[in-house]
Amino acid sequence: MEGELPRRLGVSPRACREAAAPVPATDLTVDGTGLLCVVLRLCDHIQDAQPVHVVHVIATDPAAPLDLPAWCHTTGHTCLGPVLADDQPVYALRLTADARRTRADAPWHPAAADH
Repeated sequence: MEGELPRRLGVSPRACREAAAPVPATDLTVDGTGLLCVVLRLCDHIQDAQPVHVVHVIATDPAAPLDLPAWCHTTGHTCLGPVLADDQPVYALRLTADARRTRADAPWHPAAADH
């Protein structure tokens, strides 16, 4: 049943195409439990992270299954999909070296060009 796991976890199969693939171990975990926008906390935590690091994001926000893939698309990072976890929704992302910068206070908007 292709796409069944992502659907049960609240993620569309298209949003995280690689959900069926094995998700690598994490280099960093960001706990966004109880937050309405886990992306803000994620941005704070990955500032010093190395490219190609895998980040697991704990996200209880019902919008996270849509927000995380959309933010990855905006920045150039890769959404690896949901991670099986017993008691909480967890999503995996792979950071890229050439990610597009976004505003610290509004991670959905591109950062102003440096002058």
